[in-house]
Amino acid sequence: MKQEELTKWFDEYGESVLTYIILMVRDYQQAEDLTQETFLKAYRHQQQFEQKSSVKTWLFSIAHNVTKDYFRKKHPLQYYLGLTMEEKDYKQIPEQIIAMKFQNEQLYRAIQQLKPSYRQVIILRKLKEFSTKETALVLNWSESKVKMNLKRALVELKNELIRGGTTDEILR
Repeated sequence: MKQEELTKWFDEYGESVLTYIILMVRDYQQAEDLTQETFLKAYRHQQQFEQKSSVKTWLFSIAHNVTKDYFRKKHPLQYYLGLTMEEKDYKQIPEQIIAMKFQNEQLYRAIQQLKPSYRQVIILRKLKEFSTKETALVLNWSESKVKMNLKRALVELKNELIRGGTTDEILR
């Protein structure tokens, strides 16, 4: 791989990979480091990219593994107990911003209460909008396992939102 190709990949997918990692680790600076590590691993192991999946899927697989390794090594207990997410900036009138921020906080808190496998599948399928096939490749699962875990994760997320006192409007 040429340096130009890595730069192209970073320009095209870097922000998305960073956002994914932020959603997992809750620390922007650590997420930047892990994103850099993701792209360095992609560069070092580019001969292993067999083009059976898209570049995006391959990079997210690496990011997923880098993040898992980080938690296993640095924060083993946190890996099993919880990760957090960050909100996006919305350009709307102040009342809408406040309402959306409150709803997002409720949603993110509820997602953090889910077990890691449910959290991962929701982040990839619903927040990052990966296909079932892409999610299966990233997580190294079968497509049926992705579908089953997503269905269960969404039920558990809804239950968690209800336990947290969320109104029906967020669940739609």
